[in-house]
Amino acid sequence: MIDRATVDRIKDAANIVEVVSEFVTLRKSGVNYKGLCPFHDEKTPSFYVSPARGTCHCFGCGKGGNPVSFIMEHEQMTYVEALRWLANKYHIEVQERTLSNEEKEEQSKRESMFIVNEWTAGYFSDQLHNSPDGVTIGMEYFRSRGFRDDIIDKFRLGYDPSDRHALATAARAKGYNEEFLLATGICYRNDRGELIDRYAGRVMFPWIGVSGKVVGFGGRVLDSRTKGVNQKYVNSPESEIYHKDRELYGIFQAKKAIAKEDRVFMVEGYTDVLSMHQCGIENVVANSGTALSQHQIHILHRFTSNITLLYDGDAAGIHAAMRGTDMLLAEGMNLKVLLLPDGDDPDSFARKHTASEFRRYIEEHQTDFMEFKTDLLLKGERDPLKRSEAINSIVRSISLVQNQILRDTYLHECAVRMGMNEATLINTMNKFIRDGQDRMAPQDARQGMAEAQQGAQGVGPGHIAVPQQMTVATPMDQASKVERMLVRMVIRHGEDVIYNNVEDADGNMINLNVAQYLAYNLGVDGLHFSNPLFERILNEAVEHSADDGFCAEQFFIHHADIDISKAATALTAERYQLSQQVDEPLNEQERQVREANRLESVRNQLEHLLNDFRMDYIEQRLKDLQLKIRAAASGPSDALMALMSEYKETQVLRNRLARMLGNNIVV
Repeated sequence: MIDRATVDRIKDAANIVEVVSEFVTLRKSGVNYKGLCPFHDEKTPSFYVSPARGTCHCFGCGKGGNPVSFIMEHEQMTYVEALRWLANKYHIEVQERTLSNEEKEEQSKRESMFIVNEWTAGYFSDQLHNSPDGVTIGMEYFRSRGFRDDIIDKFRLGYDPSDRHALATAARAKGYNEEFLLATGICYRNDRGELIDRYAGRVMFPWIGVSGKVVGFGGRVLDSRTKGVNQKYVNSPESEIYHKDRELYGIFQAKKAIAKEDRVFMVEGYTDVLSMHQCGIENVVANSGTALSQHQIHILHRFTSNITLLYDGDAAGIHAAMRGTDMLLAEGMNLKVLLLPDGDDPDSFARKHTASEFRRYIEEHQTDFMEFKTDLLLKGERDPLKRSEAINSIVRSISLVQNQILRDTYLHECAVRMGMNEATLINTMNKFIRDGQDRMAPQDARQGMAEAQQGAQGVGPGHIAVPQQMTVATPMDQASKVERMLVRMVIRHGEDVIYNNVEDADGNMINLNVAQYLAYNLGVDGLHFSNPLFERILNEAVEHSADDGFCAEQFFIHHADIDISKAATALTAERYQLSQQVDEPLNEQERQVREANRLESVRNQLEHLLNDFRMDYIEQRLKDLQLKIRAAASGPSDALMALMSEYKETQVLRNRLARMLGNNIVV
């Protein structure tokens, strides 16, 4: 366990902009920052970070929070794991006792798999540097490829000895559970039930995720053994923590350079990435020979919208470049393609050139996707049918470009290059766009909160008694808009005193702040919020009202309960989307007048919302009574008359409330 003092130090040290910037490229927007949301797919930034509040919030999907909750959500960590992550980032020492065997067993399978992967990466690295075979075989292979020590260390390269039982034996000796050696795919069982090392006799390339955790491995058989081998590389099998189509090799080492350069180079293999880093080009990742997936594009889009596909110029390289273009365009990426000279791949080309030479070659030879595709499909093609198919393919790709001006520019250039009527191409493109829209699944609309009918009674100006039997308990996801607005007021203004010298039940004169006044009103008749989390927020605001310096907004946004923190961030986020203006200096009298006006506005808003809240309850009660009256029509007349009498009384109450709210009265 982490002690309270250390937790407070971690939270105090954590800078929301620095934390979020580890995963999202942020740009200044007034007093805040914004970027593409890391929690859902978007092409226009709606993810805002507020340094003043220490929070982030997405206005598209609603996710966000403080530094701890952001790390929990993004990295799928527990609360304690997120605290450790932040402690490590800010070099805060965390004293924790060694876990017992029982406690180790209680840790999540996912965390245990990461722990096993981390140990295994260290094991492979140790074998490479310190075992006889590692030095003479593994290191010799990397040296033959020209890799320096700093690159070997940077990518945590390693070697797995040829003894297929050695790794499992070493892991068991360290106390690691066989279950997780199997779950990660590091080992498998043979027909005799023995644990067998999947990568024995290979040089190792750990896959490190965006957050720096080892998610999987790739093992390459050595050059002298590749002849006749069908599978030079063996990668980790799919597991709970490793999905090949969701990972990019080198992303952890490249993410800062990608953001800085505002461009990413996509290559095919491990050694391509390593060689480009070694020659000084670090904004490079590999999809390791698999078809580019939407998940991989979304990861890259968090850091940049500009991508250059960098492949060798043979048939395989051309095919690799072609198969990813349409998907990249559809996801809003600005795409260029560069095919290297025949006989070269990024690995060999990087080893023969300096970074400046490589960059100059890229700038001089990369082409936009339209030029690349046009040259590839139409160059020397005379068959009318094949030309028609090629032109259709090119126009279909252009139709996927998100920027309308760029799309029109491409189409014009395409018409000039092909010698075709531009109107014909426009009509064809529009047809592709319409067809694409028709095929598109409806967007997942964010479900608004259901208007649960509820209300409250209270004391103070305009009080109207609400019948006791109208207390309603509804599910968490059915909190009404009015309820949410009331809780938002508690979080924003909970400590603001809005009534002075109010007489309590014992005859004492007291002051009431927003939280106390609301709780008192709801409590008189036993009414409560439908959402238990909102109830907790209100109760804690009242409980801490007497604390020195209590500020409800900061208290709840940085609450230890992550659910409360998320709710508070979401409920209060929208007013911080716009740039805040700096007020002109005020003298004391002007300041007092402004503060008095602010408190009056808060008080009036709270009173109005309370009446709206009561009206919700009453409207729902009328609907319930109508149903009961219909059901009782064929029953005893006394029961029917009682229901009709209650219905009439409730109508009177509803009409009184309507007059107070300025609504039309329904008879």
